Amino acid sequence: MIELRRHERKTLLAIERLGGKASVEQIITESKLTDAAIMRAALTLQERKLVKIHEEKQTIVKLNEEGRLHAKRGLPERRLINALTKLGGKAPLEKTVEKAKLEKNFVPIALGWVRKKNWATLDTKTNMLQLLERPEKEGADEKLLKLLDRKGQVIAEDLSLELQSAVQTLKRRKLLEIGEKTKRIIEITEAGWVAVKKGVRVTEEITQLTPELIITGKWRKVKLTKFDVTAPGPIVYPAKLHPVQQIIQRVKEIFTEMGFTEIRGPIVETAFWNFDALFQPQDHPAREMHDTFYLGYPKAGKLPRKSIVGKVAKTHENGWITGSRGWRYSWSPEEARRLILRTHTTATTIRYLAEHQKPPVKVFSVDRVYRNEKMDYKSLAEFHNFEGIIMDKNVTLRDLIGTLKEFYLRLGLKKVRFWPSYFPYTEPSAQSTVYIPELKKWFELCGMGIFRPEVLAPLGIKYPVLAWGGGLERLVMLKLGVDDIRFLYKNDLGWIRRTPVCQQ
Repeated sequence: MIELRRHERKTLLAIERLGGKASVEQIITESKLTDAAIMRAALTLQERKLVKIHEEKQTIVKLNEEGRLHAKRGLPERRLINALTKLGGKAPLEKTVEKAKLEKNFVPIALGWVRKKNWATLDTKTNMLQLLERPEKEGADEKLLKLLDRKGQVIAEDLSLELQSAVQTLKRRKLLEIGEKTKRIIEITEAGWVAVKKGVRVTEEITQLTPELIITGKWRKVKLTKFDVTAPGPIVYPAKLHPVQQIIQRVKEIFTEMGFTEIRGPIVETAFWNFDALFQPQDHPAREMHDTFYLGYPKAGKLPRKSIVGKVAKTHENGWITGSRGWRYSWSPEEARRLILRTHTTATTIRYLAEHQKPPVKVFSVDRVYRNEKMDYKSLAEFHNFEGIIMDKNVTLRDLIGTLKEFYLRLGLKKVRFWPSYFPYTEPSAQSTVYIPELKKWFELCGMGIFRPEVLAPLGIKYPVLAWGGGLERLVMLKLGVDDIRFLYKNDLGWIRRTPVCQQ
């Protein structure tokens, strides 16, 4: 005689009474046990080779809101053809639609399907609808609609071939909700039948070791349930930040740990702070509509105090006291007042520098920026910039390189290279690249340099300012192994759940 726990015995004997093979739903009815209790028992019985568990995928079909509407009123083409029949088989389209009481949004659908089903034809010159042949009384799609309206939902695999074909038709018409369900069948094995014939005895087991059992010593006489601590538990999806936000938070933590202070600025910015204060000429191609979003209303904002504006204007026109020749044009305050969606967060840092002219300054910004770019696998019109500045006495490019190396190291990126480059408002300038071992490639991440005198002098800053910045999404894509930037904002719940919480 074999010993089983109570629920295991009840499950095995219930299957035996049901002929040796039964679904979980049948066993629930027969044994009065819960779904969870039966599955736990079945898994244990399967480990002991007394039963086998078979799984079958089932397609659950039910009507959506529009499908339920057509189930009650009839498909649009059926309503239209019924009205045409009552009008003698030939009538103006408008009159037929009115007779059918067909909603405006269903008229194109009805016309398309009466032509596809070869029920009627429309003369586009006279707008006359003509019956071609007597339509069948009820098509497979209409039969399925009625069946689903009556039953609520059906299993597609249990339907006739005709109705299975209708499922695909109504699915394409977006009238159905399709889901999947796993049906589990539990079958007694040969060893299981031998055990049933010999008899099954219930063994009482204790699932919890209580203080009373320990104090009285009864724990020596009882049988304790064995638990498989390696068995998989239920999948849990706890709330967590979006993977992009996780990396943004990590970047902010790293800069804060390195002694930086976060700053924020307005999304809607004047061209003055976004371009002019950074010594970017007013006729620069980047300021054109194809790169920048300009506001239609209001179109203009306020400029800062006159002392700053005047110095910036002189620097653009003739270099002022910076030693530069400037851009040699007449600077326009109207152009500088134009409101835009900021194209980089450097507009925020230059604003901050205008109000904090004494060293030391160590600030960073991680925020959204906007550029009028075509969306593709590597570009979005809205994305994130991360950047920072250091202003202090006697800081050099070497300090900047060391700062970025430390930042990348804390992100888990150990190999970093720098080489000379060009940026409009820094000199000297450099580009930084990191090596991604998984991809075995070097990738550019951010530009860097020391602000030019033409940027600093108009703001009254007398000390060197180290600056760097780049697109955060590129970093996110490398960290998460994503090769299409659009995927980051697709809201794919499965990917969000599978992506582990960022550790670095």
